[in-house]
Amino acid sequence: MRAGLGMGTVAAAVGLVACVPAPEVSGRADFEALCAACHGADARGGGAVAEGAPPDLTRIAARHGGSFDYARVMSRIDGYARGGHGAGMPEFGALLEGDTVLVDLGDGVLTPTPERLFGIAQYLASIQGVEG
Repeated sequence: MRAGLGMGTVAAAVGLVACVPAPEVSGRADFEALCAACHGADARGGGAVAEGAPPDLTRIAARHGGSFDYARVMSRIDGYARGGHGAGMPEFGALLEGDTVLVDLGDGVLTPTPERLFGIAQYLASIQGVEG
């Protein structure tokens, strides 16, 4: 009988853990601290220290057929993907190390991703198509 109680207790505990929502990841503060100087507070490319013409980050999805590709955006931010647009962008990979979150980037595989990096991408996704 004790074994049954133990299993029930374990099942209940697992159920409670599954019900706890994941912490909300917000990248707006990191965007303001790391990106706004070039891309502007409104993310449209008019930052005070911008070299050249940084892209309007509110139109990422529009430039890619209406799709916001998290993997592509995050690889641009962390410095993995360079060339063409963004060649003068600083590399932020080292600044975005630390805690990770599991992210499905559309392939069904949960990939450990720096929480701050994913937070910036989530923020950028949230401002797509915003009129200003």
